[in-house]
Amino acid sequence: VQLVESGGGLVQPGGSLRLSCAASGFTFSNYALNWYRQAPGKERELVAIISHGGSTTNYPDLAKGRFTISRDNAKNMAYLQMNSLKPDDTALYYCSVVVLQGSDWSPIRGPGTQVTVSA
Repeated sequence: VQLVESGGGLVQPGGSLRLSCAASGFTFSNYALNWYRQAPGKERELVAIISHGGSTTNYPDLAKGRFTISRDNAKNMAYLQMNSLKPDDTALYYCSVVVLQGSDWSPIRGPGTQVTVSA
């Protein structure tokens, strides 16, 4: 069971990035997926949620109007399109699912991809 993020990097304020999350080892299409971020010295923040089929998405205020979450279950991939990036968006971004393994629900997350917004 594995998630691996990619697509991070250095971008100027106002720029865009598209993050990807590759899933393997489980039935990806059965589970909702979240994107989180965490900056040094700060608490983890939820960035976006998408339902297992992709028809329902939800965003906290920090992401509304700027970020778009999507998924392609045929490819076992999820994405986070980030536009109008600000320096405050600088953080480690990672995707996460809670999967059923046997009789237990287990949170799974990837190692993350670093996003740095700076001039």
